[in-house]
Amino acid sequence: MLTLLVLLVSPRFLAMCEHDIRNFFLTERAFGYCFIMGNNGKNNKSFEIALSGVSCAIAVIFLTLGLITPFLTGFGYLVGILALMIPLSKRFYLGAFLAYAATCILAVALGAAVAFWDLVPFIMFFGLHPLVNSLQLKFKINKWIAFAVKAVWFDLTLITGFYVVYGGVLGGDLLPEQFYKIVQDYIWLFVFVLGTLFFLLYDRLIFKCQISVNILVNRIRK
Repeated sequence: MLTLLVLLVSPRFLAMCEHDIRNFFLTERAFGYCFIMGNNGKNNKSFEIALSGVSCAIAVIFLTLGLITPFLTGFGYLVGILALMIPLSKRFYLGAFLAYAATCILAVALGAAVAFWDLVPFIMFFGLHPLVNSLQLKFKINKWIAFAVKAVWFDLTLITGFYVVYGGVLGGDLLPEQFYKIVQDYIWLFVFVLGTLFFLLYDRLIFKCQISVNILVNRIRK
C-alpha cells in the first residue's frame, strides 16, 4: 500500500498536472485549489451530496472487494482512503464524514462482515485520517501537536489490529521463530517506536495524496 502511495505522488505523476500544480501552490499552499460554486448554496449542497455519494460508492466497492479477497486488502484500503478524499478536495467536511460512515456500514452489509476484524483498522484510523488532516489545516492546529496526537492514535490502531486481526500471535516461515517471539513480547515498544517512525512518512504521503486528488477533481470539475 505504501508503494502505491509513493507512486501516486511521484514526480512523473505530478508532472502530468504541472500547470495545475503551479496554480495550486499560488493559491493554496496546503490543500490546493478549492472550487467555489458561486453564491448558490442550494447548488453547492447538491454538489456536496453528489461528490460524497461518488466517494462512498468507490470506497465501498473497492474496500469490500479487498476485504473478501485477502490478497487485495491493502489495495482495497488504499482506494478507500483515496476515494474518501474526494469530498475533502472541495472542503465538504460533513459530506466526507458521512461518506466515511456510510462506507463502513455498507462495506459490512455488502459482505465485509465475514472479515469484519480486518475492517477495524479502517474504521478506527485509516478512513478518518484524511478528514482529520483537513481539519488540522482548516483550524491551523500546530503541526507538531497534531502529529503527536495522530501518531498515538495510529499506534493504538496498530496495537488493536495486532490483537483483533492476528489474535495477539505472530508467526511465519520468513523469519526465525525467536524473532516473532521477541516482537510479540515487546509489541508495545516496537509499535510505539517503529510505528511512529513509519507514521511520520505515511502522514506526509497522505497529505501529498490529498493534493493530487484535489488537482484531479479540479480538472474533472472544469
